[in-house]
Amino acid sequence: MSTSYLSDLEIARQTAMTPIDQIAEKIGLQNDQIECYGRFKAKILLETISKKNQKSQESQKNQQNQQDSPSNGHLILTTALSPTPAGEGKTTTSVGLADGLNRIGKKAVVCLREPSLGPSFGMKGGAAGGGYAQVVPMEDINLHFTGDLHAISTAHNLLAAVLDNHLHFGNPLRLDTRRLVWNRVVDLNDRALRKIVVGLGGTAYSVPHESSYDITVASEVMAIFCLSNSIFELKERLGKIIVGYTSDGEPVTASQLRCHGAMAALLKEALKPNLVQTLEANPALIHGGPFANIAHGCNSVLATKLALKLADYTVTEAGFGADLGAQKFFDIKCRQAALNPSAVVMVATVRALKYHGGVDLKDLTQPNPNALIAGFDNLRKHLENIRLYGVPAVVAINSFPTDTEEETQLIIKKCSEIGVRVAKSEHWAHGGVGAEELARTVVETIDKEPSTFKPLYPNEMPLLEKVETVCKKIYGAERIIVEKNVRKKFEQFEELGFGHFPICIAKTQYSLSADPSLRNRPTGFDIPIRDARISAGAGFIVVLTGEIMTMPGLSKSPAAERIDIDEHGQITGLF
Repeated sequence: MSTSYLSDLEIARQTAMTPIDQIAEKIGLQNDQIECYGRFKAKILLETISKKNQKSQESQKNQQNQQDSPSNGHLILTTALSPTPAGEGKTTTSVGLADGLNRIGKKAVVCLREPSLGPSFGMKGGAAGGGYAQVVPMEDINLHFTGDLHAISTAHNLLAAVLDNHLHFGNPLRLDTRRLVWNRVVDLNDRALRKIVVGLGGTAYSVPHESSYDITVASEVMAIFCLSNSIFELKERLGKIIVGYTSDGEPVTASQLRCHGAMAALLKEALKPNLVQTLEANPALIHGGPFANIAHGCNSVLATKLALKLADYTVTEAGFGADLGAQKFFDIKCRQAALNPSAVVMVATVRALKYHGGVDLKDLTQPNPNALIAGFDNLRKHLENIRLYGVPAVVAINSFPTDTEEETQLIIKKCSEIGVRVAKSEHWAHGGVGAEELARTVVETIDKEPSTFKPLYPNEMPLLEKVETVCKKIYGAERIIVEKNVRKKFEQFEELGFGHFPICIAKTQYSLSADPSLRNRPTGFDIPIRDARISAGAGFIVVLTGEIMTMPGLSKSPAAERIDIDEHGQITGLF
């Protein structure tokens, strides 16, 4: 089987999909527990999740009385070394691993983030996997899917509209229009909207003030959506969103604008996890998709916890490299949701190791063992970081057609030298068959190396000390540089009662540092802390470093120029 002449979309179309009710049956869900969106997509009812939670709690209580192991399955995180601009295939590896686990007789579910239309029409493309390791229906998943991101956009923009309406009708909460922090969102890359002015036109057009647009996946509503365990918790978190400050520095929230109930109502259907399938008809839950820079970059807690109750192995992923995605998965998602990961799969590619060894992008397909050895320092640092959390790791070599056997064997040798299990995986070209070795290696690792997971820092640690801990221990920074006005913000956050929050550092994904030009494992660098803001509903402090854009722009030749549809309704150009 080869993908040499077929696009991802063509491969997906060649596969005969299984009706979604049959996929649901594989994980013990009945027809009355799902809502079908056509023949091949479904949402899982929240009542089903509630009942599964109740049964799981009863089962765990009984097992604890009998001193048995807990009833939940094993949670496996897929992450990666610092990526090249093309990405290293975390989603593809996650799908391939889930298929591989099912092929070796394990009951496995893959939990993924929902793709954003921004990258789908931009440079990176969709996020449904690739080759013979995909989730389908690929076109639906990469476009509007079940409408969740539209619901999140609408809920976010409703709060913006209510905020401006409040200003128009006299501003009784005394908001300082110079200190408003709630903007608007759209799920597209549109650089023209990064800085705007609203309310122009006179007294009939509201109060003029500066504002901006972010891409939907950067919205705090998205982060809240993915961290909530129920509709009640969702509404409660939405109410805590800070929209701005008074002239005295007091925060004003969505609940004070009496908007959080309507926002939650808009999200009621979206909160139900989405069920689809892999090309090999294995279950896949795809739900939520926050930015891995400005937020925690993981799928929803609801979907993850449900998968842990429905399967023996749950494979999930976190955005970008392990310094961003894995760190936030551990210190934000696992901390807030009380999750205990069993293993980490660290995706590495020959091309990324050569890139970190100093090879230009245009030359990455040329054999270069010396550069690969030099670039291994980047992978080694990420593996060292995973050990800080007490979770065993397996390196997955995501195989590409341009890799040489010598280069692959070099990676295996270098991993063996540092005592890390490693497996070559050819899921892109061969699907689950190509991931069986990886699946067996992961199962063996979980069986032989029990996880002793613990977060990197305690809740009670001061906020700036948390920032310094991540920057020094995870990134390898020499020091952090914090201007006096930013330092004052951290003091104010603690005075307002947010000192126990975890921190979410927004920085480039291309380097362990805040400078994307510093490849491999840089040393002696500083991390400049440019700004900080509270995501009070999501429950973390966002720390900005370098130049992080929350509204991307389109490339000179975006994917949108190649996507088309014919008279028969067949879409082309998606990847």
